[in-house]
Amino acid sequence: MRYFLHLAYNGTPYHGWQIQPGVLTVQQELDRCLTQVLRQPVYSLGSGRTDSGVHASHQVAHFDAQVPEGLDLLTLLYRINRALPRDIRAQALHPVPGTAHARFDAKARTYEYHVRLVPDPFSPNFSLYLDRAPDVAAMNEAASMLLGTHDFTSFSKVKGSEKHYVCTCFEAGWHVVPGGLLFRIRANRFVRGMVRLVVGTLLTVGRGKMTPQEFGEIFRSLNRVHASGAALANGLFLCRVEYPPELLQNLSLPTGLPYFSSK
Repeated sequence: MRYFLHLAYNGTPYHGWQIQPGVLTVQQELDRCLTQVLRQPVYSLGSGRTDSGVHASHQVAHFDAQVPEGLDLLTLLYRINRALPRDIRAQALHPVPGTAHARFDAKARTYEYHVRLVPDPFSPNFSLYLDRAPDVAAMNEAASMLLGTHDFTSFSKVKGSEKHYVCTCFEAGWHVVPGGLLFRIRANRFVRGMVRLVVGTLLTVGRGKMTPQEFGEIFRSLNRVHASGAALANGLFLCRVEYPPELLQNLSLPTGLPYFSSK
C-alpha cells in the first residue's frame, strides 16, 4: 500500500532533504524511523529536495509499506512522531493509489522567505536580518517579471540534474509583515537553488545596487553569472505543496506551528 506523509521540519541541523553519504539529512532520518516503526525496509520520496539549512512547514513524501493488521493510521502517526527527532514532525498520513507520486503529482509548490528588520534573538535560524529596510516597491516591480512561463536558467544552479529550466510562476511578491518582510513565490516547479538566487538578486534591487530593469535583463539573459549571490538558507521555507483533490481526501493540516510563524 502506498501512503502520503505530510511533515514539517527545522532544516538547520540537516544537509537538506535528500540522502547523501556521510551527512545527516531529513530523508535519511525519516526512512530510518519508518523502517524502525513498521519493522520493514521503507524508502520515502519527497515532493522536492530542500537544500541544506532550508526548512519546511509543509513537505510531502510517499512510501510503500504493509501496515500491520489492526494498526490504525492515527496510532501509526503517533508512533512515527515518537521515533522521529523533535525537529521533524509528521502532520498527517493517508493512503493513496499505488500510482500516486509525491513529486510528479504535485500541481504547485509555494516557498516563503522571511526577512526581519527588527533584531530578534529567537529567530536567527528562521529568517535573514537586515539592519536597513530595502525598497519593497522596486523589489516587487522586479518580481512581477517572474510571473508566467519562463526559462529560469539565470536563477539556477546549472549543474543540477534538471532536464530543463522552464517553470510557470503563479505568484511572486514581497509583503510587509510585523517586524519585517515576507517573499512568497508559487510555481508549478522549481529548479535547484532557484528561490535563494531569486531572493538574493531581488534584495540587491532593494538595496539600490540594481534597477528592476537590470533585473529583467539578467533574467532574460539565461546566464547564471550575472545574478547576485544566493540568499542565506535560514530564511527559506517550503510551505505548501498542492495536489489534485482526489489525492488529499479532504485533508486538513494543522497550522500555527510556533517556529514556522511569519511573525
